[in-house]
Amino acid sequence: MEKFKRLKNEGNDFVKMGEYEEAANKYSECMKLNTEECTIYTNRALCYLKLDKYEEAKRDCDHVLQREDSNIKAFYRRALAYKGLQVRKKSMAGI
Repeated sequence: MEKFKRLKNEGNDFVKMGEYEEAANKYSECMKLNTEECTIYTNRALCYLKLDKYEEAKRDCDHVLQREDSNIKAFYRRALAYKGLQVRKKSMAGI
């Protein structure tokens, strides 16, 4: 559990510095230790949104909402992921 907390804090620090790829990697490492902690998924979803990885962000939010069907952060970030996917779909249609 100590390693989990350390990795989560490192991920949070990377987010504060705007290093979203590194933060996502730390959160992924956390998931190997504990798959039950929903905040790790919503945090990683935030990183994926910042990296324009909308499908991955949506997947993490879907995972959280299966466990916690009223998680506001997961709903909000999933909505942002859907928005990003729609924008991408529209720009691809114009190519």
